[in-house]
Amino acid sequence: MPWAEPGSQFTALFEMLAIDWLKDASISAVAKYLRITWDEAAGVQERAVRRGLARRAFEPAQYVGVDETPFQKRHEYVTLASDLERGRVLFVGDDRSQATLDRFWLGLPDDHLRAIKAVAMDMCAPYIQSTLMHVPQADEKIVFDKFHIAQNLGQAMDQVRRSEHRRLSAEGDDSLKGTKFDWLRRPDQLKDAYAFHAMRRRLHRASRAWELKEAAMQVLALRAPWRARRQFEAWFHWAVRSKLRPFVRVARTLRRHWDQIENYFRHRITNAGAEAINTKVQQVKARSRGFRNRERFKMAIYFHCGGLDLYPAAVRRGH
Repeated sequence: MPWAEPGSQFTALFEMLAIDWLKDASISAVAKYLRITWDEAAGVQERAVRRGLARRAFEPAQYVGVDETPFQKRHEYVTLASDLERGRVLFVGDDRSQATLDRFWLGLPDDHLRAIKAVAMDMCAPYIQSTLMHVPQADEKIVFDKFHIAQNLGQAMDQVRRSEHRRLSAEGDDSLKGTKFDWLRRPDQLKDAYAFHAMRRRLHRASRAWELKEAAMQVLALRAPWRARRQFEAWFHWAVRSKLRPFVRVARTLRRHWDQIENYFRHRITNAGAEAINTKVQQVKARSRGFRNRERFKMAIYFHCGGLDLYPAAVRRGH
């Protein structure tokens, strides 16, 4: 019938209404207020996603972000591949393995793979190997996310601070208690810069760790790749001689992956767009009070974050 979709027991106008409500509420809430069953409301969402994916004019994505998002608390994840320019999810796959990302790359035509200018990701070995295997000239296009590097530096800083705190507490000195975020902030964000720098002058190991963290962030703020490489080499030798084990580990990791880190200075992209999508995914999960079914979780991601044309053909907006 012209006023209904094949396989649906609802009119196209009713499905459009349900889709609009599903964008802002959980399946359970929509089912309750539209007086339909949960399965019927979920069916509306599923048909909408399948329509959208079938209609998607798959324009080549020049800048792709690869990230992971937790499905449940038991270290279960799904892999997301996103179009960073258009802010939409292109692919959702089970777990975070190389085979998962392989399915995304293998699903792209050759001309779309050649159109990719850069791929932003964290330093995840399965994602790296998959991208190197499938994306032409991937070694020049993989960009390790600047914010992931900053997170590693922050973790190293906090490990040094906690080690110092344990040592000082054993001596009856609690001066580091409650200062975690002071050591992680940028210098221009310190609430009491005078007190912080006075504490730095007294605590040499923590102070040295903070200086290493800030110097590394200054390297990432540079514009020219050759200058960044030169300053990174100087920073690396300083870090490995610092006798601060967390920073020695981070320095060796960054040096091992420096070629991909250096690509950041050429492409100037980060995974911030993918992280924004990840935040939206977590909001959807919270609204639904979690997902027990992985396929339903993936369907919800496509529905809310896929940038899809979801409406039935008879009532498509703008037609």
